[in-house]
Amino acid sequence: MTPVPSQPERPRIRVAVVIERVREPNRWQDWAFSIVDVVPDEPAFGAEPRVLRDDGRRCRTLYPGFELELFRDQAEGYHLNLSSGAPVWFVVWRIDDEDPSLAWPETVSLSYDEAGRWLDAQERVDNVPLTPDVAAWLQAYTDANYRPEPKQRRRPQSFVAPDRRG
Repeated sequence: MTPVPSQPERPRIRVAVVIERVREPNRWQDWAFSIVDVVPDEPAFGAEPRVLRDDGRRCRTLYPGFELELFRDQAEGYHLNLSSGAPVWFVVWRIDDEDPSLAWPETVSLSYDEAGRWLDAQERVDNVPLTPDVAAWLQAYTDANYRPEPKQRRRPQSFVAPDRRG
């Protein structure tokens, strides 16, 4: 039996997400939520969400403990994010069905394709700008792993036999 070479560990970083909740942002809503920032996770943050600021109207909460791994099969999505001109974090978040004053982040990604699938599935997805150091880290990974599909020229349909037209 031939040993299978071990797969090199995937690049990963740990991050925390900051969500802001606003009470009665207008006369039609009781609560509004937004993703404010994605920051490097620090051991001092602990494992549980913690309120950073709450003045009764605006509340910012830090949610630590998200691990973001890069995958080769998402390299095209990373490339699309980076080539957009303004690369971002994509954050999926949810609101509690029973208590609409509570919301939390579910997952974090850097892949434009993955964010598109979440949006197609009717998920709540917000984005916040990447810092230059994370963008450079993602760019290095994408440069090493993304190979665009070669473009194939399609023959005009008028040159294809009628029984082979699609």
